[in-house]
Amino acid sequence: MPAIRLTTKRVEKPWGRMKLWPGFADVPAGGDPVGEIWFQAPEGRDPVLLVKYLFTSEKLSIQVHPDDEQARAHGYSRGKDEAWVVLAAEAHATIAIGTRFPMTREELREAALDGSIEDKMCWKTVKSGDVYYSPAGTVHAIGEGLTLVEVQQNVDLTYRLYDYGRPRELHLDDGIAASDPVPYVATYIPREVAAGRMVFADGPAFVLERWTGARRTAIKAGEGRPIWLIPIGGGEGRIDGEPFTAGGVWMIEDEATLDVGDDANLLVAYPGQGVIGL
Repeated sequence: MPAIRLTTKRVEKPWGRMKLWPGFADVPAGGDPVGEIWFQAPEGRDPVLLVKYLFTSEKLSIQVHPDDEQARAHGYSRGKDEAWVVLAAEAHATIAIGTRFPMTREELREAALDGSIEDKMCWKTVKSGDVYYSPAGTVHAIGEGLTLVEVQQNVDLTYRLYDYGRPRELHLDDGIAASDPVPYVATYIPREVAAGRMVFADGPAFVLERWTGARRTAIKAGEGRPIWLIPIGGGEGRIDGEPFTAGGVWMIEDEATLDVGDDANLLVAYPGQGVIGL
């Protein structure tokens, strides 16, 4: 089966933007800001991963996602690990990931209720090219002025702990139960496994890589491990003979042929743990 080009879904958010990113049409005058663009598989499929672009003009809520066991106890098919690849960042743009010091869950609840949680988060200044893998249970928030690609387990399940006074529902009981309020420690040290092939994360939920430079190769998915290809820069290439450009996402369930030039820059993701030979 050839590579599948996934369809896009534009998601309006109050913290989104009118001007998006090359490859995506800006929001027309009078429209509502777009915060996310989702890339979805054909009807009837439930792939284990989901790819999004995010465009922020305000801070997102301080939130957490449950792990697989916690999510299934609430009737969902899986929990939610996620990773962010920063494409563009305004000066002093930040991401909060983990707390500044270990907290009990009761201390986290009190901080969420009185608003001090914002000062107890570890806000990191980020720039283009930064990558973070955020396991389920990590308390986090994405700041304003960012364009990023998010790769996540495919479930729409977020527990908001604090939302800066916005009139939106919080999910304190479930969110506190799902939280591991400790300082963030990276789960993996990025390494280059071949020329132009950098691995940023290796499980537990998925592997995330970046490929740069020219290549013409057949890509074969592993058993039960489809591959997502996400071009984020460079000129036009081809996949199975069809144009392959930034602003699209392709999923390979079997085998496909990729042909890209010297300036190619793409993310590659696939579920599970263990880097596969591509």
